[in-house]
Amino acid sequence: MSDFDAESLRPDLEAIARQAGEIVVKNSSKSRTIKHKGRIDLVTETDLAVEEMLKQSLASLLPEADFLAEETAKDTEPGELTWIIDPVDGTTNFAHGLPFVANSIGLWHQDQVVLGVVNLPLLGELFSASRGGGTRLNGKPVSVSTIATMEDSLLATGFPYAIEEHLETILKHFNKILPLAQGIRRPGSAALDLAYVACGRYEGFFESALNPWDTAAGLLLVREAGGRVTEFAAETPYALNSKTILATNGIIHEELSGLVRED
Repeated sequence: MSDFDAESLRPDLEAIARQAGEIVVKNSSKSRTIKHKGRIDLVTETDLAVEEMLKQSLASLLPEADFLAEETAKDTEPGELTWIIDPVDGTTNFAHGLPFVANSIGLWHQDQVVLGVVNLPLLGELFSASRGGGTRLNGKPVSVSTIATMEDSLLATGFPYAIEEHLETILKHFNKILPLAQGIRRPGSAALDLAYVACGRYEGFFESALNPWDTAAGLLLVREAGGRVTEFAAETPYALNSKTILATNGIIHEELSGLVRED
Protein backbone atom coordinates (compact mmCIF):
# COMPACT_ATOMS: atom_id res chain seq x y z
CA MET A 1 0.00 0.00 0.00
CA SER A 2 2.87 2.38 -0.75
CA ASP A 3 0.55 4.43 -2.97
CA PHE A 4 -1.98 4.90 -0.16
CA ASP A 5 -4.00 8.10 -0.77
CA ALA A 6 -4.88 9.58 2.63
CA GLU A 7 -6.09 12.90 1.22
CA SER A 8 -8.93 11.17 -0.62
CA LEU A 9 -10.27 9.96 2.74
CA ARG A 10 -10.24 13.41 4.34
CA PRO A 11 -13.80 14.51 3.41
CA ASP A 12 -15.31 11.25 4.66
CA LEU A 13 -13.27 11.36 7.86
CA GLU A 14 -14.37 14.93 8.51
CA ALA A 15 -18.00 13.86 8.08
CA ILE A 16 -17.53 10.95 10.50
CA ALA A 17 -15.88 13.27 13.05
CA ARG A 18 -18.83 15.66 12.83
CA GLN A 19 -21.19 12.76 13.54
CA ALA A 20 -19.12 11.90 16.60
CA GLY A 21 -19.33 15.53 17.66
CA GLU A 22 -23.10 15.46 17.40
CA ILE A 23 -23.17 12.75 20.08
CA VAL A 24 -21.04 14.94 22.34
CA VAL A 25 -23.25 17.99 21.78
CA LYS A 26 -26.44 16.01 22.35
CA ASN A 27 -25.15 14.44 25.57
CA SER A 28 -23.62 17.65 26.90
CA SER A 29 -27.02 18.85 28.09
CA LYS A 30 -27.91 15.56 29.79
CA SER A 31 -26.96 14.18 33.18
CA ARG A 32 -23.71 12.18 33.01
CA THR A 33 -22.83 8.75 34.32
CA ILE A 34 -19.21 9.06 35.41
CA LYS A 35 -16.85 6.21 36.27
CA HIS A 36 -13.26 6.38 37.48
CA LYS A 37 -10.39 4.63 35.69
CA GLY A 38 -8.06 6.20 38.24
CA ARG A 39 -8.23 8.79 41.01
CA ILE A 40 -8.71 11.66 38.53
CA ASP A 41 -9.01 9.68 35.26
CA LEU A 42 -12.68 9.62 34.25
CA VAL A 43 -14.82 7.90 31.64
CA THR A 44 -18.43 8.68 30.76
CA GLU A 45 -21.08 6.88 28.75
CA THR A 46 -20.41 9.46 26.02
CA ASP A 47 -16.78 8.29 25.66
CA LEU A 48 -18.00 4.75 25.11
CA ALA A 49 -20.83 5.73 22.74
CA VAL A 50 -18.55 7.88 20.59
CA GLU A 51 -15.86 5.22 20.43
CA GLU A 52 -18.35 2.57 19.32
CA MET A 53 -19.82 4.89 16.68
CA LEU A 54 -16.36 5.75 15.36
CA LYS A 55 -15.30 2.11 15.15
CA GLN A 56 -18.36 1.20 13.13
CA SER A 57 -18.09 4.16 10.76
CA LEU A 58 -14.33 3.92 10.27
CA ALA A 59 -14.53 0.18 9.66
CA SER A 60 -16.92 0.92 6.80
CA LEU A 61 -14.58 3.60 5.46
CA LEU A 62 -11.43 1.47 5.61
CA PRO A 63 -12.26 -2.20 6.35
CA GLU A 64 -8.64 -3.37 6.36
CA ALA A 65 -7.54 -1.03 9.18
CA ASP A 66 -7.05 -1.98 12.83
CA PHE A 67 -8.03 0.15 15.82
CA LEU A 68 -6.12 1.64 18.73
CA ALA A 69 -8.78 3.39 20.81
CA GLU A 70 -8.47 4.80 24.30
CA GLU A 71 -11.34 3.04 26.03
CA THR A 72 -10.69 -0.44 24.58
CA ALA A 73 -6.96 -0.49 23.79
CA LYS A 74 -5.06 -3.52 25.05
CA ASP A 75 -1.68 -2.02 24.12
CA THR A 76 -0.26 1.18 22.66
CA GLU A 77 1.41 -0.13 19.50
CA PRO A 78 -0.39 0.44 16.19
CA GLY A 79 -0.26 -2.03 13.33
CA GLU A 80 0.70 -1.21 9.76
CA LEU A 81 -2.68 0.45 9.10
CA THR A 82 -4.45 1.61 12.25
CA TRP A 83 -7.05 4.16 13.30
CA ILE A 84 -5.87 5.82 16.53
CA ILE A 85 -8.86 7.24 18.40
CA ASP A 86 -9.56 9.34 21.45
CA PRO A 87 -13.36 9.54 21.40
CA VAL A 88 -13.59 12.33 23.97
CA ASP A 89 -10.29 14.01 24.76
CA GLY A 90 -11.05 16.21 27.75
CA THR A 91 -13.45 13.88 29.56
CA THR A 92 -12.97 15.72 32.84
CA ASN A 93 -13.93 18.96 31.10
CA PHE A 94 -16.99 17.27 29.60
CA ALA A 95 -18.00 15.87 32.99
CA HIS A 96 -17.90 19.38 34.46
CA GLY A 97 -19.63 21.13 31.58
CA LEU A 98 -16.55 22.82 30.11
CA PRO A 99 -16.45 23.05 26.29
CA PHE A 100 -12.76 22.15 25.82
CA VAL A 101 -13.53 18.69 24.44
CA ALA A 102 -12.18 17.00 21.29
CA ASN A 103 -12.84 14.00 19.10
CA SER A 104 -9.37 12.97 17.93
CA ILE A 105 -8.88 10.53 15.05
CA GLY A 106 -5.56 9.71 13.42
CA LEU A 107 -4.72 7.19 10.71
CA TRP A 108 -1.39 5.42 11.08
CA HIS A 109 0.15 3.93 7.94
CA GLN A 110 3.60 2.40 7.63
CA ASP A 111 5.16 4.02 10.69
CA GLN A 112 3.65 7.49 10.40
CA VAL A 113 0.41 9.38 10.82
CA VAL A 114 -0.97 10.19 7.37
CA LEU A 115 -4.42 11.59 8.19
CA GLY A 116 -5.83 13.33 11.23
CA VAL A 117 -8.92 15.13 12.46
CA VAL A 118 -9.44 17.01 15.72
CA ASN A 119 -13.05 18.03 16.11
CA LEU A 120 -14.06 20.51 18.84
CA PRO A 121 -17.83 20.00 18.72
CA LEU A 122 -18.76 22.31 21.59
CA LEU A 123 -16.69 25.10 20.03
CA GLY A 124 -17.79 24.55 16.42
CA GLU A 125 -14.30 23.94 15.03
CA LEU A 126 -12.99 21.02 13.01
CA PHE A 127 -9.28 20.72 12.18
CA SER A 128 -7.99 18.23 9.64
CA ALA A 129 -4.69 17.37 7.98
CA SER A 130 -3.31 14.84 5.55
CA ARG A 131 0.35 14.10 4.97
CA GLY A 132 1.49 16.53 2.30
CA GLY A 133 -1.98 18.08 2.10
CA GLY A 134 -1.75 20.82 4.72
CA THR A 135 -3.90 21.66 7.73
CA ARG A 136 -7.37 23.15 7.58
CA LEU A 137 -9.75 24.67 10.10
CA ASN A 138 -13.40 24.42 9.02
CA GLY A 139 -12.17 23.91 5.47
CA LYS A 140 -9.74 26.84 5.32
CA PRO A 141 -5.93 26.46 5.36
CA VAL A 142 -4.15 27.43 8.56
CA SER A 143 -0.52 27.66 9.63
CA VAL A 144 1.56 28.09 12.75
CA SER A 145 2.38 31.54 14.06
CA THR A 146 5.45 33.56 13.11
CA ILE A 147 6.17 34.87 16.61
CA ALA A 148 9.87 34.55 17.30
CA THR A 149 10.38 35.57 20.94
CA MET A 150 9.48 33.84 24.18
CA GLU A 151 8.28 37.17 25.56
CA ASP A 152 5.54 37.29 22.91
CA SER A 153 4.72 33.57 23.05
CA LEU A 154 1.55 32.07 24.50
CA LEU A 155 2.18 28.47 25.53
CA ALA A 156 0.07 25.55 26.68
CA THR A 157 0.72 22.52 28.83
CA GLY A 158 -1.13 19.70 30.56
CA PHE A 159 -0.92 17.70 33.76
CA PRO A 160 -0.54 13.90 33.75
CA TYR A 161 -3.09 11.79 35.64
CA ALA A 162 -0.27 10.47 37.83
CA ILE A 163 0.23 14.03 39.04
CA GLU A 164 2.17 13.05 42.15
CA GLU A 165 4.92 11.50 40.01
CA HIS A 166 5.32 14.61 37.86
CA LEU A 167 4.56 17.47 40.24
CA GLU A 168 8.15 18.46 40.93
CA THR A 169 8.95 18.66 37.21
CA ILE A 170 5.77 20.61 36.44
CA LEU A 171 6.54 23.19 39.09
CA LYS A 172 10.11 23.45 37.85
CA HIS A 173 8.82 24.16 34.33
CA PHE A 174 6.50 26.88 35.57
CA ASN A 175 9.29 28.43 37.59
CA LYS A 176 11.50 28.62 34.48
CA ILE A 177 8.95 29.56 31.83
CA LEU A 178 6.37 31.84 33.47
CA PRO A 179 8.83 34.74 33.95
CA LEU A 180 9.83 34.54 30.27
CA ALA A 181 6.66 33.79 28.30
CA GLN A 182 3.55 35.88 27.73
CA GLY A 183 1.52 33.18 29.46
CA ILE A 184 0.80 29.48 29.91
CA ARG A 185 -2.64 27.94 29.43
CA ARG A 186 -3.99 24.54 30.49
CA PRO A 187 -7.34 23.73 28.81
CA GLY A 188 -7.16 20.00 29.63
CA SER A 189 -7.18 18.49 26.11
CA ALA A 190 -3.90 17.71 24.37
CA ALA A 191 -5.67 17.34 21.03
CA LEU A 192 -7.08 20.86 21.37
CA ASP A 193 -3.69 22.21 22.44
CA LEU A 194 -1.97 20.75 19.38
CA ALA A 195 -4.70 22.07 17.09
CA TYR A 196 -4.23 25.53 18.60
CA VAL A 197 -0.49 25.38 17.91
CA ALA A 198 -1.30 24.38 14.33
CA CYS A 199 -3.53 27.40 13.72
CA GLY A 200 -1.23 29.90 15.43
CA ARG A 201 -3.14 30.54 18.67
CA TYR A 202 -0.30 29.08 20.71
CA GLU A 203 3.39 29.25 19.89
CA GLY A 204 4.14 26.06 21.79
CA PHE A 205 2.80 23.12 23.79
CA PHE A 206 4.61 20.73 26.11
CA GLU A 207 3.45 17.80 28.21
CA SER A 208 4.58 14.47 29.67
CA ALA A 209 3.04 11.00 29.89
CA LEU A 210 0.60 11.22 26.99
CA ASN A 211 -0.72 8.24 25.03
CA PRO A 212 -0.83 7.72 21.24
CA TRP A 213 -4.54 8.57 21.06
CA ASP A 214 -3.85 11.93 22.72
CA THR A 215 -1.35 13.05 20.10
CA ALA A 216 -1.70 11.10 16.83
CA ALA A 217 -4.03 13.49 15.01
CA GLY A 218 -2.69 16.65 16.63
CA LEU A 219 0.97 16.07 15.79
CA LEU A 220 0.06 15.81 12.10
CA LEU A 221 -1.93 19.05 12.33
CA VAL A 222 1.15 20.83 13.68
CA ARG A 223 3.59 19.39 11.17
CA GLU A 224 1.35 20.02 8.18
CA ALA A 225 0.81 23.60 9.39
CA GLY A 226 4.55 24.23 9.30
CA GLY A 227 5.37 23.52 12.93
CA ARG A 228 7.76 21.14 14.64
CA VAL A 229 7.12 18.21 16.99
CA THR A 230 9.82 16.43 19.03
CA GLU A 231 10.36 15.13 22.52
CA PHE A 232 11.42 17.72 25.12
CA ALA A 233 14.95 17.21 23.77
CA ALA A 234 14.67 18.93 20.40
CA GLU A 235 17.10 16.55 18.71
CA THR A 236 14.91 13.52 19.54
CA PRO A 237 12.05 12.90 17.09
CA TYR A 238 8.64 12.38 18.64
CA ALA A 239 7.26 8.83 18.45
CA LEU A 240 3.78 7.71 19.47
CA ASN A 241 5.02 6.23 22.73
CA SER A 242 7.46 9.01 23.61
CA LYS A 243 7.29 10.05 27.26
CA THR A 244 7.35 13.77 26.41
CA ILE A 245 6.08 15.97 23.60
CA LEU A 246 7.12 19.44 22.50
CA ALA A 247 5.17 21.06 19.65
CA THR A 248 5.89 24.61 18.49
CA ASN A 249 5.79 26.98 15.55
CA GLY A 250 9.38 25.88 14.95
CA ILE A 251 10.86 29.29 15.61
CA ILE A 252 10.88 29.07 19.41
CA HIS A 253 11.47 25.33 19.46
CA GLU A 254 15.10 25.24 20.52
CA GLU A 255 14.61 27.88 23.23
CA LEU A 256 11.56 26.16 24.71
CA SER A 257 13.34 22.80 24.52
CA GLY A 258 16.16 24.26 26.58
CA LEU A 259 13.66 25.25 29.27
CA VAL A 260 11.77 21.95 29.54
CA ARG A 261 14.39 19.27 28.89
CA GLU A 262 15.87 17.52 31.89
CA ASP A 263 19.45 16.85 30.75
